[in-house]
Amino acid sequence: MTSAAPGTARPGGRTARVRDAVRQATLAELSEHGYPGLTVENVATRSGVHKTTVYRRWGSADGLIADALDAASGEPWPIPDTGTLAGDLRALARLVLTGLTDPEHGPVSRAFVSAAAHSTEAARALHTFLARRHEQSAVIVRRAAQRSEVPSGTDAADVVRAAVAPLYHRLFITGDPIDEATADRAAAAADAAARAGVFVH
Repeated sequence: MTSAAPGTARPGGRTARVRDAVRQATLAELSEHGYPGLTVENVATRSGVHKTTVYRRWGSADGLIADALDAASGEPWPIPDTGTLAGDLRALARLVLTGLTDPEHGPVSRAFVSAAAHSTEAARALHTFLARRHEQSAVIVRRAAQRSEVPSGTDAADVVRAAVAPLYHRLFITGDPIDEATADRAAAAADAAARAGVFVH
């Protein structure tokens, strides 16, 4: 990408509208065509933003993906609060399951992971996105520690990762199906391990 990050030249106004239009077009293209079908030209056409502007501000399809992930990381994330760690982890795993399998959002999520496997820029953006999500979700483990459900010193982000990682592994590595039962088992395993002190550092 160019020296200035997308949309940083003039906060608000036309720059914000252009960035939002390009971002929405990027997500729509990813949903319809996946990472292999994402092109600057198609995003420009769909967004109504001139192709030279898109190239100048985002540089490439990978730049478009990185910017979309950066924006997504700042969006509200509904943190479960069921009153127990087991319930919170189960709700969280089901939330991630929905994000990966939903007819509208699933293709975009899968395209982000596919892009990360082929692009260093997209990989960095995905890593940052997931790290932020895990840290946001870590509050459910900290609450559990305050309730003495897990030992003091439990690594909250590690517990969250353990609860959702099996979903990504099955979907992107082994190709095995994922469903609510899969999500619930992953959450239960993470809960049991956390209670046993496995994640204490």
